[in-house]
Amino acid sequence: MKVAVAGCCHGALDKMYETLELLQRRHNVWPDLLLCCGDFQAVRNEADLRCMAVPAKYRHMQTFYRYYSGEKKAPVLTVFIGGNHEASNHLQELPYGGWVAPNIYYLGYAGVVRFRGVRIGGISGIFKSHDYRKGHFECPPYNQQTIRSAYHVRNIEVFKLKQLKRPIDIFMSHDWPRSIYHYGNKKQLLRMKSFFRQEVESNTLGSPAASELLQHLKPTYWFSAHLHVKFAAFMQHETNSKEELPKATKFLALDKCLPHRDFLQIIDVEHDPNAGDSLEYDAEWIAILKATNSLVNVTQNSWNMPENNGLHAKWDYSVTEEAIKEVLEELNHDLKIPCNFTLTAACYDPSKPQKNMEPVHTINPQTTEFCAQFGLTDINDRIQQAKEESSGRGECEEEEEEEMDSTGSAEEPSEYNTDNSGLSSFNPDEIMLDEEGGDEDLSTCSVDPSPDHPPEFSASFSDIRVMPDSMAVSSDDATDSNNEELERSGGSRQGEERSPTERALKRIGADENGNSGIKKIKRRNQAIYAAEDEDKTD
Repeated sequence: MKVAVAGCCHGALDKMYETLELLQRRHNVWPDLLLCCGDFQAVRNEADLRCMAVPAKYRHMQTFYRYYSGEKKAPVLTVFIGGNHEASNHLQELPYGGWVAPNIYYLGYAGVVRFRGVRIGGISGIFKSHDYRKGHFECPPYNQQTIRSAYHVRNIEVFKLKQLKRPIDIFMSHDWPRSIYHYGNKKQLLRMKSFFRQEVESNTLGSPAASELLQHLKPTYWFSAHLHVKFAAFMQHETNSKEELPKATKFLALDKCLPHRDFLQIIDVEHDPNAGDSLEYDAEWIAILKATNSLVNVTQNSWNMPENNGLHAKWDYSVTEEAIKEVLEELNHDLKIPCNFTLTAACYDPSKPQKNMEPVHTINPQTTEFCAQFGLTDINDRIQQAKEESSGRGECEEEEEEEMDSTGSAEEPSEYNTDNSGLSSFNPDEIMLDEEGGDEDLSTCSVDPSPDHPPEFSASFSDIRVMPDSMAVSSDDATDSNNEELERSGGSRQGEERSPTERALKRIGADENGNSGIKKIKRRNQAIYAAEDEDKTD
């Protein structure tokens, strides 16, 4: 089946789907599934905008609200993970995943689903070592710290994913797995993004948690976004025994949404021709959620996951075939995810903007139903209970005073040595946030009452290519010319050997090689944003 993979969408759903329609008209190609690798920005109203960690000038409604309200429907099944520029209050309603609009499914903090027999997993957010060992304690209204920590990856999600034993076909993360750049054309990457050099050479670019998952899961494909540059790599995994078959992962990072190039790619993925067209639960993942339910933590206290160190009575939470069979029997072998999308917030009305709308902590009925069905803890319900108990004991003010700054402390223990989820040098493509002092008052927001403009494809069409099965990029830096040819052709075949419908569309866009030198900054959100005016600034 054909799978479209998109990088940072940044709320531009109309443009993304229109690009797919243009691809169909020009090349007669239509995907069976669309995957989005974070910064999706499922913004329903002005309150959601206030829960998105970006400066006020970048808070624009975009077009998701039209799909949320039912005015429009996604023309292709869309599955996405969260990034670091999201309406955190909206996604927080669905910690185990769920529909954010008809035909648009969020994977949750971490999740695994199946479509046509293809097993798809993902983890939302970006890595920050100072929040990694905390529970999911944040809830609206957020403060200057929690508006950021809400999208930071937690160790419990990584722990759950590491219990998987069955093969994964596709995995998504927002930030790159650390070290993946050593398995692709590093020289070409640094020519395009010279400000990555320091992190690449010190091997601190990307997420160590994602790297750990990559080593464990060994998926056939791994897709990422976040750094706003296209990059392909091929990682051959080491085998643990002579009996184990060799495995390799094809990695692809994608650029940001239109008008920038390389934000969307089409690949062919083997699937089960007898499987249905519905999105399905994954039985092993559900069994793992049930097995790890006792580990749910909604406090900001740092803690470690169980491990075989003599301190834990149980450290292996992987599940047996019997446990998986029990899940199947509970569902009567019907794994279809119910289409139970529910409106939980007022939808944006361009004719009646409400700039003072306040975010509220919402219990989503999808999550309530999911937790009741499988005997799981509703994380948001637990957070609400904790807040009410604290309020009853008169501890709210004390807890707020004692709340740790989300930027963390140099003395705070971490299983990783660094705090990078991206790069620590100056990036001219980025949006800068002062994480210590806050970028601005959260009570302010900028809403564009008329955000929608027809896309000018002649000036902004992305580079869309149909990618063959092989997207291997040599890890040998000496093979620059071969890798550049691979980048141009979108695979191992030469352009002249491909049919007209498979040839690359012409790239149109500004040169990305400009840089203004490397300089240190004190703190900032590892964020790269899809605002056109950023490309014009240093």
